[in-house]
Amino acid sequence: MLANTVKIAFTAGWLLMVASCATLPDTQFLTKRYAVQAAHFENAMGPLSNHQSAAILAKLKHTSGDLDILDKQITLEQQIVGRPLITGNQVTLLQDGPATYQAMFAAIRNAKDNINMESYIIEDGEVGQQFANLLLERQAHGVQVNVIYDSVGAFGTDKAFFDRLIKAGVQVLEFNPVNPLLARKSWALNHRDHRKLLIVDGRRAFLGGINISSVYSTGSFFRRSRGKTDPKTGWRDTDIEIDGPAVGEFQKLFMETWNKQHGKPLAPNDYFPIVTPQGKEIVRAIGSSPDDPYNQMYLTLISAIDNAEKQVYITNAYFVPDPQLVQALLNASARGVDVRLLLPSHSDSAIVFYAGRSHYQELLEGGVKIYERRGSLLHAKTVLVDGVWSCVGSSNLDWRSALDNDEINAVILGREFGKQMQAAFAHDLAASDEIKLESWKHRSPLLRIKEWGSRLWGRLL
Repeated sequence: MLANTVKIAFTAGWLLMVASCATLPDTQFLTKRYAVQAAHFENAMGPLSNHQSAAILAKLKHTSGDLDILDKQITLEQQIVGRPLITGNQVTLLQDGPATYQAMFAAIRNAKDNINMESYIIEDGEVGQQFANLLLERQAHGVQVNVIYDSVGAFGTDKAFFDRLIKAGVQVLEFNPVNPLLARKSWALNHRDHRKLLIVDGRRAFLGGINISSVYSTGSFFRRSRGKTDPKTGWRDTDIEIDGPAVGEFQKLFMETWNKQHGKPLAPNDYFPIVTPQGKEIVRAIGSSPDDPYNQMYLTLISAIDNAEKQVYITNAYFVPDPQLVQALLNASARGVDVRLLLPSHSDSAIVFYAGRSHYQELLEGGVKIYERRGSLLHAKTVLVDGVWSCVGSSNLDWRSALDNDEINAVILGREFGKQMQAAFAHDLAASDEIKLESWKHRSPLLRIKEWGSRLWGRLL
């Protein structure tokens, strides 16, 4: 009976997805609104005065080469997102699964009051069991653990995996259950929680593209076998660790998801402690959801590209751009910005891979440089603009991330973190092949057919 219900649910979900009338927001207003208010910042004690905010902006501009993006981008992004820029944070760039898991495990072991974890995929494998064991150990020592997992992302995970956590006192919430009989709000199969977020004691947060899965165990140093993707192939991905007052903004986003999904009331732990400054980085949390009037991350990205003056360096796993994003990239290139896309050379989704490649010729003809990462399977989602505006998170450059998923990203302002991002981009670039326009024009008819056929499904990807 349950199997039939699930089958019907999936069928209905696909039909609803095809019939969806959701559209991307019009980005034309971005060029008209950016100067209507001054940039505002907050620190561990709350909002800063206009004088203090102006001093921070002046210092940013001084250390970043007086780039106009810091005027235009900060003020516009403030209007789009509504969440403050938080000063006093330390941000650490984490590359690939092994380094990220090691940092996460250390944070979990040191948890004193609460742990909140949200992940699209939680697999019952070696990595999943490591997380489960650590969470259970902390729960047994009085640390309240709360977990959100996506019903589709964790569809292959045995229910016993989560039952073990629940029996020990961990509060577990299944996001938008596949089975409509279990739905706690209006059933929408296509609305998925694609976020990857871990928050420890309200003081430390991890986010990016890395799920709880054994595919990340090897990092990105193993080469792919020919033909079908080798399960032992390393996955190249990026996360960040944030320590400082900005963690409270990510905690709010976790709580919003829990409440919107009608989770049971959380235990009254200290989820929002007073956090003293831990570093000098300025961070803005950006959560996006189909429940919102418009996609905040999508508009933020377009505005950053529109305001770029020197460089736009994008690394992304699933590239199925809409016309507005393509035009923003072409416009930036036309005004002399160095626009570079670092994309996968192979993927775990062939249709997404070829749909993305169907845009190559137009972009190459417009001066956009395109590179494909060799060897490892690229799964990172990062952006660097003019060396001072960095973004790391869970959002792909596809229609699904823009219209159907809950996503979470962090924008970091400043030259120092930008240097780390630039070094990581250069490292990946050295392990990539540039796609040249002339050679691309002579690709085989079979590849063209695959691209054309995949692009027809672009809105569903």
